[in-house]
Amino acid sequence: MSFLAEAQLNINHFIRVGRTRISIGNYTGAIEYFNIVIEFKPYLAEAYLYRGMAKHSLEDYRGAIADYDKAIEIKPYYPRAYNNRGMAYHNLRLYSRAIEDYDRALEFDPSDESIYNNRGIAKLALKNLEGAIEDYDKALEVNPKSTHALMNRSNAKIVSGDIKGAISDLNQVIIIRPHYAAAYLNRGLARFELEDYASALRDYDQSIRFDATNALAFNNRGIVKHKLEDYESAIMDYDMAIQLNPEMASAYFNRAMAREILNRLGYEQDYQIAARLNPQFDLSQRRIDAEQLAQQQQQQQKQQQNSSSQQNNNQQNSQANQQALAQNNQQQSAQQNKASVADQKSDEQKRKEEMEAERRRRRMRMDLVIEDTRDIPEEVEEVDDGRIQNKNIVIDLQPMFFISAFEKNAVDYERFQYYNVVIDDLNAENNYNPLLSISNKPVTTYQSVFENFILFFNEKIEVQENAHNYLNRGIFYSLTGDYNSAFADLDKAIALDEKISLAYFTRANTRYKLKEQVELLAGMGSTNSLTLNEGTIKDDSNEKPSVVEYQEILDDYAVTLFLDPDFFFGYYNRAFIKLRLGEYRSAVEDLNRAIDLEPEFAEAYFNRGLTKIFLDDIEGGALDLSRAGELGIDGAYNIIKRYCN
Repeated sequence: MSFLAEAQLNINHFIRVGRTRISIGNYTGAIEYFNIVIEFKPYLAEAYLYRGMAKHSLEDYRGAIADYDKAIEIKPYYPRAYNNRGMAYHNLRLYSRAIEDYDRALEFDPSDESIYNNRGIAKLALKNLEGAIEDYDKALEVNPKSTHALMNRSNAKIVSGDIKGAISDLNQVIIIRPHYAAAYLNRGLARFELEDYASALRDYDQSIRFDATNALAFNNRGIVKHKLEDYESAIMDYDMAIQLNPEMASAYFNRAMAREILNRLGYEQDYQIAARLNPQFDLSQRRIDAEQLAQQQQQQQKQQQNSSSQQNNNQQNSQANQQALAQNNQQQSAQQNKASVADQKSDEQKRKEEMEAERRRRRMRMDLVIEDTRDIPEEVEEVDDGRIQNKNIVIDLQPMFFISAFEKNAVDYERFQYYNVVIDDLNAENNYNPLLSISNKPVTTYQSVFENFILFFNEKIEVQENAHNYLNRGIFYSLTGDYNSAFADLDKAIALDEKISLAYFTRANTRYKLKEQVELLAGMGSTNSLTLNEGTIKDDSNEKPSVVEYQEILDDYAVTLFLDPDFFFGYYNRAFIKLRLGEYRSAVEDLNRAIDLEPEFAEAYFNRGLTKIFLDDIEGGALDLSRAGELGIDGAYNIIKRYCN
């Protein structure tokens, strides 16, 4: 077998393993494999497509779009890439762009029912009900037994008011898939719309029978029981809905109403929880809104009175009395505006609330159907490396880099991250023992190794006092936390050779470590000061440090970069300090330079992404974080999901 054939076989193996990892939900692992394929076969469109699918499943939609773009650039007639890119645009709520991609996909493959389905969903999002139903009809022409198309069409029909037509579609779905829980759930919603509560109840029972983990089904069944005045049983269903989804505001609100009717303790707390989870359920806000409405109506009525003819004065007085009476009724309604006291509300108010509740239910149905029609690998539970964007992680800047070391025969690939020619030259002069590396990984477990290297360079300095030996010993003093000795050795190295750039770099790092230790002992919190919290980036420290406090550190980095303009770690570390000082745009400039010099500098992409988000460049930040995730920093996907989508 030739070398070329063997290499081709290996590439096919990586593609197969990558696709398998997607199928089992190991998306970050899949990205690693497709990175290798792309490195050796950069013009293979399928590698970009599958890597895009893995990012898509991690909810890194912008990163997925970038890969789909590349796949289409290589293979312009690629309907699957257009379809997938359309779904990614849809997830970013760019519905018009999604439709454009679906149109292109259908030009190349007019017989793909999933594309019609997806385009129908996008049209429905744009409230083009007629166009959505036409697309679902076309999907059913291609595949008359498409349950996705029938479900979607039933949803569109419900939104358009064709409830009986929706039920007819859902009946067909149930004939094709008798155990499809979502079909019973949606038919229950449709029958509830027709006030056929007995039939709706049976459908919810069936939905729960086939899927006992759907909180929405329990909540909706509780609503039917509530309507039938079976409050005890309704509360049990609301309890179950809350157990399955503790953040389901409507379930708390519904339970509060049922508890209040039965005069049970805890209903006030339920109202409060519902309001915290969703402002729509804030009763105090509703009272304010109602009072504001009454005041507006009163002002309008006064204007009408002033503009009326004096000839109809008696009629005006009569109207004013009626209006005053209406105002009093509205103010009473505003004060008693709780859904559980239905008999004290006007019919119009009840109708409006029911319509609003139904609109919310419709939106919930739409979301469910959209999720059900994605042509993306589904989530698989109990996968260690999959769905990592859902993990609850601490989000901080990636830490600074410093010179570290390991013994000649040690195997420690985790700490050896990036190659740099300056470090390589230093190792060559050391005769490869110790082996210096540059890393931002913890070094606490290697203290005894570093102490041995200090003894080693003690002997070398006794033989020859040169800048190289003082630099090495200063590095190990710094690693062991003996900062005063480190400063003494690094100052000596610079005095002996003022052009030794790594001495300035190490001295800057040592100054920072000393300052970091002082701040931690003073209880000032993490020195990785930029962290994401509740949708924004905040500074953990109470007050930003002054430039004066860090000037010596910045000066040493400046000299390092003057002596070695290509030393990308110097730009990265200086950017870290600038972020501490709040000099965000200048930090981005340094990170730009670091990435130009090292295009696969994952930590630089990560920190630049966080900084861009802080500067309200969400798009740019998301793309940087996507690249960081692609290069191995898994926590980037968590941030993308929480703060960029």
